[in-house]
Amino acid sequence: MPATQPDGSGRPAPRLHGVRVGGRDLLLDVPVVVGRRPTAPRVVAGVTPRLVEVPSSSHEVSGSHVEVRQHGETVVVTDLRSTNGTRVTEPGRVPVSLRQGESLVARAGTIVDVGDGNLLEILPPQRIIPTKEPLL
Repeated sequence: MPATQPDGSGRPAPRLHGVRVGGRDLLLDVPVVVGRRPTAPRVVAGVTPRLVEVPSSSHEVSGSHVEVRQHGETVVVTDLRSTNGTRVTEPGRVPVSLRQGESLVARAGTIVDVGDGNLLEILPPQRIIPTKEPLL
């Protein structure tokens, strides 16, 4: 029997996508904030995001650089007003640069470049292998 929404509506729960960051596969059960030294927003609407730190020896990656979250069946990538921008490449498309604060709907296979060689990959639900190590 398929999982249903926790609101008791009986509707099927959305299948959760994932994001690969630095070789770790993370489930998008909560928003993921990636950066050099990510911090949660001062005011959190809903659930607290998972904070994922990536290396940035030349400081190309902002402290809190990008957010990846799932809304229903859709994955949304949002530049968190980063200094050096976020480059997004969807399968079969020309790369685009997100402006500060701009969001983009991303599909499985999309690559998000936050700088300093740090690439995030949007994963389809069937490829998710949650990391067992504790996360920040």
